[in-house]
Amino acid sequence: MLSVGLRSAAQTAAPSDDYSGMYTFVKEGEFMQITIEDKGNVSGFISRYGDSESDKGTFIDQFFKSGKIDGNKISFSTETVHAVSYTFEGTFLRGPGKSPQDEGYYLLQGRLARNSTDAQTKTSQPVNVQFKSFPRDVTAPE
Repeated sequence: MLSVGLRSAAQTAAPSDDYSGMYTFVKEGEFMQITIEDKGNVSGFISRYGDSESDKGTFIDQFFKSGKIDGNKISFSTETVHAVSYTFEGTFLRGPGKSPQDEGYYLLQGRLARNSTDAQTKTSQPVNVQFKSFPRDVTAPE
């Protein structure tokens, strides 16, 4: 869910928290999968709806090209798909959820830039965003 104002009342999450999981993205029905790996690396992808004439309404997966985490600070950039890529810099915060099984247990707040290229121009549209974590599954597969 896109939020122009940044939440100031949210508490900073502890650096030892596991932020891996699914988060909302810009539009309803879109999401991000974030995986925290060893040595401060981050992998994942964004699943979003296409918004150009050729892919409007089509679901597009954009994998992270690079990603880093340091404590609760994260940054990543995606591969370019249909002339669009994303960069993000932000912070994980504790949200209103009472447990990891609740939506919004973590919030991901920061600056998301949608970068697009065509034959003549490159544009970058940065916005302040806040994404909520999806509820985690309480039952682990055996």
